[in-house]
Amino acid sequence: MEKNTPKRKVRLWLKLFILLIFFVVGTLLYSRFISTSGLKTKEYLIINKQLPNSFYGLKIAHLSDIHYGQTTNRKEIKRIVKQVNETKPDIIVITGDLLDRDVQYTKEDLDFLEKELSKLEASLGRYIIMGNHDNTRSEYHTVISNTGFTNLDDSYQILYNGAQEPILIAGASTGQYGNGNFEQKVEDALAKIEEMQTQYNILIMHEPDYIEDFDYSKFQLILAGHSHNGQVRLPFVGALILPPHAKKYYDNYYDLKNTDLYISSGIGTSNIKFRFFNRPSFNLYRIVNQ
Repeated sequence: MEKNTPKRKVRLWLKLFILLIFFVVGTLLYSRFISTSGLKTKEYLIINKQLPNSFYGLKIAHLSDIHYGQTTNRKEIKRIVKQVNETKPDIIVITGDLLDRDVQYTKEDLDFLEKELSKLEASLGRYIIMGNHDNTRSEYHTVISNTGFTNLDDSYQILYNGAQEPILIAGASTGQYGNGNFEQKVEDALAKIEEMQTQYNILIMHEPDYIEDFDYSKFQLILAGHSHNGQVRLPFVGALILPPHAKKYYDNYYDLKNTDLYISSGIGTSNIKFRFFNRPSFNLYRIVNQ
């Protein structure tokens, strides 16, 4: 019996090694092909007394980081449009990185994207801002123009809903390019808030860490993307990989006293074509004042 002990140990270690290989390969296949597909709807109830009565029950669908052409293919785009429209949102926002810097798009690819995104429906408005990947694509502005979305880059709109008391929605394009002074991107919106004394103000932006570069307390709701909430996550550990400018704020939600900050986990993938414990999703907010 003792003579066979070394052989038994070798066989045991060999079995363990084979199991480890199967586990690693299985995890990689799951993260690449299963965890990157499908679409979850994350629903949030927001209560804020500053919301005008005419906007009670406001529904906002928040999409981000689609990275079309990476793991988000045509089938997934169709799924996004169908699932978002089923929620019947009042407002749709896309907080950057609709396109991906590493994908070679054909005219047919872009025509398809424009056609499908044009089908997204919202009663009060559809808004988009530029992400850091979008900024590298010459096709971006043409695509946005052809989808009918309002380009809210470094701009704002005043929204009424059948009453005299409006809300303000502002957008700030990616902060990774330009002069680096992010406050300049939102200063017009901040001035308009002071002028009109709007009580409920929304900001959509891409990289969430830039909120500390301006007086974010003027906005009751900020919606961001970029972090993917950590494209690869582990239970009890959280995000393993985070991009620049999403190191401090990267999880689903932060309560910043007067301001609610929500960060979408996104739909596509960036840099690596894997998601783990973090399925593609979009957020649906229902906002009430009591």
